Amino acid sequence: MIEYIGWGMSLIAAVAVGLLIGSIPRKRKEAEILEAAREEADQIKKETLLEARQEVQELREEVEERTKRREEEVSKAEERILRREDRLSQKSTYLEKIEDSLREDEEELVRLKEEGTKLLEDSKAQMERMAGWTREEAQVHLLKVIETESQRFFSRKIEEVERRAKEDAEQRAAHVLATAVQRYAAEYVEENTVSSVPLPSEEFKGRIIGREGRNIKTFEALTGVELLVDDTPEMVVLSCFHPMRREVARIALTRLIEDGRIHPAQIEEKVQRAQARLAERVKEEGRKAAFDLGIELHPELAALLGRLRYRTSYGQNQLTHSMEVSGIAKILANEVGADANLAVRAGLLHDIGKAVDHEVDGPHALISADLARRYGEGRAVVQAIAAHHEDVEPTSVLDILIQAADTLSAARPGARQETYERYVQRLHDLEDLCRSFPAVQEAYALQAGREVRVMVHPDRASDDVSAKLSYDIARAIEEELNYPGEIKVNVIRQTQFTESAK
Repeated sequence: MIEYIGWGMSLIAAVAVGLLIGSIPRKRKEAEILEAAREEADQIKKETLLEARQEVQELREEVEERTKRREEEVSKAEERILRREDRLSQKSTYLEKIEDSLREDEEELVRLKEEGTKLLEDSKAQMERMAGWTREEAQVHLLKVIETESQRFFSRKIEEVERRAKEDAEQRAAHVLATAVQRYAAEYVEENTVSSVPLPSEEFKGRIIGREGRNIKTFEALTGVELLVDDTPEMVVLSCFHPMRREVARIALTRLIEDGRIHPAQIEEKVQRAQARLAERVKEEGRKAAFDLGIELHPELAALLGRLRYRTSYGQNQLTHSMEVSGIAKILANEVGADANLAVRAGLLHDIGKAVDHEVDGPHALISADLARRYGEGRAVVQAIAAHHEDVEPTSVLDILIQAADTLSAARPGARQETYERYVQRLHDLEDLCRSFPAVQEAYALQAGREVRVMVHPDRASDDVSAKLSYDIARAIEEELNYPGEIKVNVIRQTQFTESAK
C-alpha cells in the first residue's frame, strides 16, 4: 500500500512539473521530467520503507520487553509457590508425627482395656475359688485391685507424655531460634569511648591549649569531655564515656579548627551550635529508624529513640541494638505465629528508657514501659517492654519473644566488648560476694548478672534479719563491684519439714 502511494505521488509531481514547463518543447524535456519524477519517487519510496522498518522494529522491541517482564513475573511467582509448598510440607510432616503419636496412644488404650478385661476375669475366678467371702467383700477387693493397677499405669503414661512433650518443645524452640539467627545478619560490631580529630598542622595544638591553658579548660568545662593533646602528629583525642557529650565536643572542635579563631567566646558559641545541631540529628536518627522498620512513632518517642544512637552498653550501640532486637523479634513472631507488628514495636522501644535512665531512677525496663505507655503504645507492647528483664512477670508469647531477641542481639559474637571470660568472672565475683555473709546458704546470679537470688539458712536468719541482709548485700555490691545498670537482690528464706514413710 505504501509503495502505491509513493508511485501516485510521483506521478502527480510529474504532471505538475509538466504543466509548469508546458512552454518548453515536450520532446526535449520529457526525458528529463520523467527522470526527475522517477528519482523523486524512488527517494519517497525509500524514506517510506525506512520509516516502516523502524516502526516495525520498535513494535518488535516493545513486544520482546513485555514478554521478558512477563517471564520474570512468572518466575518470581513460581519461586513463591515453591517456598509455600516447602512450608506446607514441613507442617504436614509435623502433623503426621502428631497423628502417629495419637495412634500409639489409642493402641495403648486398647491394650489397657484388654489387660483390664483379663484382670477382671482372673479376679472373678479367684473370688469364686475363695470361700467365705460375701459378694460385697469380693466387689470391694476387686475395685481396689483395679484402682491400684490403673493408677500405676496412668502415672507411667502421664510421665511419658510429659517427657515427650518437653522434648518436642525444646526441639521446636531450638529450631525457631536457629532459624531467626540464620535469617538475621548484623553488620554493626561495637563502639569506642574516644574520638580523634585531625589537625591541619601542629601549630593548632598550641592554639587549642591557649595561653595558660584557658582555651582547653573552657572547652572541657563546657563539653564535659577530656581533651588529650599529646605527641601524636596532627591529631588530638576526645575522651568521654558519654557519647552525646563526645559528639558535641567533636563537632564543636572541628568547627573551631575550620574557623581558625580559638578563644573562650568562640568556643562557647561553637559548643552551643554543636548542641543544637546534635539535637536535630537525634530527632532525624529516631525518625529514620522508625521509617526503616516501617512503623510510625510519637514524635517524642522518636526523639528519645534517636538519643540511643549516642548511648552504648559494653560498647554496643543501643539504637543499633534496638533495631536488631526489633528485626529478630519479627522473625521469631513469624516463626511461631505471633503478631509481627507488635513484636517490631516492642523490640524497637524495649530499651528506650536508657535515653533518660540518668535522669529517672529505677530499672530501665520499667522506665521504658512507662514512656511507651505515656505516649500511647498499646497494653501488649508496654507489657512486653516491662517484662524483657523480668522486672514484671511475663504473661504472653510476645513477652518471651522480646526476651529471646534481646538476648540474641546482646550475646552474638562481636556485639559487646566484654569477653566471655570477663563476663563469667563478673558473675562469680557477684555470687562469691553474696556467699561471704555468714547467714547465706547459696547465691545464684541470673539474667546476665542483673539479678542475684540469695538463699539463707532459716535457723540463722529470721525474716527481719533477711530484710536487713538484702540491704547489706546491695550496699556491698555498690562498694566492691563494677557492673552496668542495676542489680536486683532477692533474699529467700524457706523452712521445710521432711519425713519418710516406710
